Order: sequence, then C-alpha cells, then structure tokens
Amino acid sequence: MGMQRVLSTYVFAEQPLTTVLLAEIARANIPSMEIFCAPAHFNYRAPEAVRKLADWLGEHKLQVHSLHAPTERDLSPGRESGVPISISDTERVRRLDAVDEIKRALEVAERIPFRFLVQHLGHGRQAHDSRRLDAAFNSLEHLVVFAKQRGVTIALENTPGELAAPSSLAHFIHDTHLNDLRLCFDTGHAHIEDGVEGSFEIMRERVVTTHIHDNHGQKDEHLVPFEGTIDWDVTLQNLAAAPQPLPLVLELREHTGQGTMLERAAAAFEKLELRLAAKRAPAASD
Repeated sequence: MGMQRVLSTYVFAEQPLTTVLLAEIARANIPSMEIFCAPAHFNYRAPEAVRKLADWLGEHKLQVHSLHAPTERDLSPGRESGVPISISDTERVRRLDAVDEIKRALEVAERIPFRFLVQHLGHGRQAHDSRRLDAAFNSLEHLVVFAKQRGVTIALENTPGELAAPSSLAHFIHDTHLNDLRLCFDTGHAHIEDGVEGSFEIMRERVVTTHIHDNHGQKDEHLVPFEGTIDWDVTLQNLAAAPQPLPLVLELREHTGQGTMLERAAAAFEKLELRLAAKRAPAASD
C-alpha cells in the first residue's frame, strides 16, 4: 500500500481553479488535492463557486483531502500580499473577522467533504507571545467545534518563527486541552528552522497530514523534493514511523525547470513512493 498522493493547489494559487486545471491534475495520476483558499483562486465564500467545484471534482473523479485555511484577504491578482488573516491577532475585531473567514472555508465541507483544515497559528515570522496564544485559544475553541460538526479536523502547521514552532504547537495543545487538534508536518519549514528529524519527533504523535517540499535550508522555496538539501531518506524514515499512515501532500511553488510542474510532481511522487516502500520492506520481513 503506497502513501496517499495529494497535490496542494498552492502551486496554482495565482490563477483560478478551473475544470481544465483539474483535468490536468487527474491526468497526472494524482487522485486527491489540498485546496488553497484564496478568493482569486477558489472563492470558498461563493455558493456558486463551491457548487461548480463539486461538479468538476465528480467529473474528473478527484477527491479533496484537505483545505488550506485562508491566510490573507483581498489578494487581487498581481499583488504580492493582501491583509493578513490571523486567528492569533490580539485585536479582537480582526481576530473575530479571521474566525468568520475560516468558518466560511469550513462550510465548504457541507458540499464537498474533506478531512482536514490546515491552519496557521499566526502570520509571518512571529515571536513567542502569550497574548497571541490566548487569542489563538479563543479562536480555536470555537473553530474546533465548528469543524467537528462538519466532519473536519483542524491540523495546525509548523511555520517559521517561534510562535508556531513544533515545540510551541505541542505545548499549546497540551496547555489548552484542545485535544481534537492535530498537526500538519511541513518538511520545508522544519528544514529552515530546527531540522526535519527533531521537528518531526516533537510533532509525531499528533501528525495527521503533511506539506512535502524542499529548499536549501535558507529560504522557504517550496521546491520539488530532491531539488534542495533535505535528506529525503531520513525524512521518509521518519514519516514511515508515524503512528498512522501519512499522506504525501506536495506543496510546491511554480519554478522553471525541466518539464511542467505536474510532470515533475508526478515524478517526485514516484521517487518518494519507491524510497518509502524500501524503508518499509525490511520492517515487513522481520
């Protein structure tokens, strides 16, 4: 049994998610997706857009594994960044606004079932701050229940900076007793921070999903695996030892290279799966 192949539509976040794009993903032999919630890419707030997407998914026989919670609003095409949406915003009005935005994304599950909502704790690189963590607790207390009612589990992602470092996430869940929260392990973020192996060890018990991408240890490049400096043998060894089988969710950014992005993604899945099978084989024959 290979790992579940999932492609994050983050790689196409600059363009609308269309039936043509979904057809290409299906042709690349990728059965499942994580949909990145950015209004210009997928307008999760518009019932019509959600209905259309549901039809297209059926047409191309694709599944939705997860949604990535919105991180900014008003991202007009061509603009690098909009207004941050942060559940740990210490301004109450902005925080409630963020919660509302994430509820709209979770409501997609009423029409298109998905298992996980991948959620950032903050926005950008942030220091450890107890006021922000209190704000995040207030947000997540509501969101966890709202998600559960729709069959969705919220998975917090390790992101660069102290606020959402693996140890901070682990302490946050322990301290708040929000025991329905799970984690999304991001290989690229771990690599530029405290390293893949140590980060995974801290998160291991609660990891349910992943973001798989590579970099050279300095910047968050979102490269195709094997194009940066992550040790994929060690990384896959760790992933294979997780308490439950983890999906491989490729979260890439458009880079120039040989072949189209989807061809390169499909090739990376092949390579990762072969290496993973090799890691598991000795254990199976013991």
